[in-house]
Amino acid sequence: MYRWILAIGGYFLFKGNFFGAIAGFMIGTFIDNFQVIKERMKSQGFDPRNGQSAEDIFNYYRQQTNVNDFPTMLMALSAAVMKADGKVLKSELDYVKVFFSRQFGNQFSTQHLQTLKKFLDGQEIPLQRICSDIRMRLQLEARLQLIHYLYGIAKADANVSESEVNVINTIANFLGLASVDVDSIKNMFYRSTESDYKVLGVDSSATDEEIKKAYRKMAIKFHPDKVSQLGEEYQKGAQEKFQEVQNAYENLKKQRGIK
Repeated sequence: MYRWILAIGGYFLFKGNFFGAIAGFMIGTFIDNFQVIKERMKSQGFDPRNGQSAEDIFNYYRQQTNVNDFPTMLMALSAAVMKADGKVLKSELDYVKVFFSRQFGNQFSTQHLQTLKKFLDGQEIPLQRICSDIRMRLQLEARLQLIHYLYGIAKADANVSESEVNVINTIANFLGLASVDVDSIKNMFYRSTESDYKVLGVDSSATDEEIKKAYRKMAIKFHPDKVSQLGEEYQKGAQEKFQEVQNAYENLKKQRGIK
């Protein structure tokens, strides 16, 4: 497009001089070719501002997981949620710092934060590939705990945005988690009139017996013993989830008069 615009402009700028048109055409051709190359690079995940493509970020992820596997997984997913609404907030960063400090104690260092910054600075985080790797490495209970942690980041500013929910749902889907389990965790942070039902994985039309069965199922699934092999902060999160299941059941028992 620019080649013809500049060719015409060159022709008139040099008062009908044919060589002016040729010069404009050549300059315009260069600009057009540059735009094509730029678009191709962008479609492949390359960002000329920081030189980090999706492939660069995934290669970095693989290198880091060879040294610090679990912290790197957390940082990659943390960055995805923090970037979801287009702005990284101090409250979110503080939440991550506190979590890592409690989870890893003296092992938490500036290296962890540098890893987080690497993911935050990347133009695109290859979530599907990273989640596929995490899915192979972590058992179901640990993957569910990841979702609880990510909702904690989203709620750090006291507001869980729709864009954050969408990113967490995408992550959960890539991690192979059942929607009923993910919805249960979501409603521990994102409350509505149906939240107690959703925490137990049922809807308001469920019978009293169905609610009892759902409670027993969720209590087993989210029991803190399921993640006893993980760090203290993870176990704390598991205890919080377990308590939310207990609270939801107690609320419904009172509402319905369940014995």
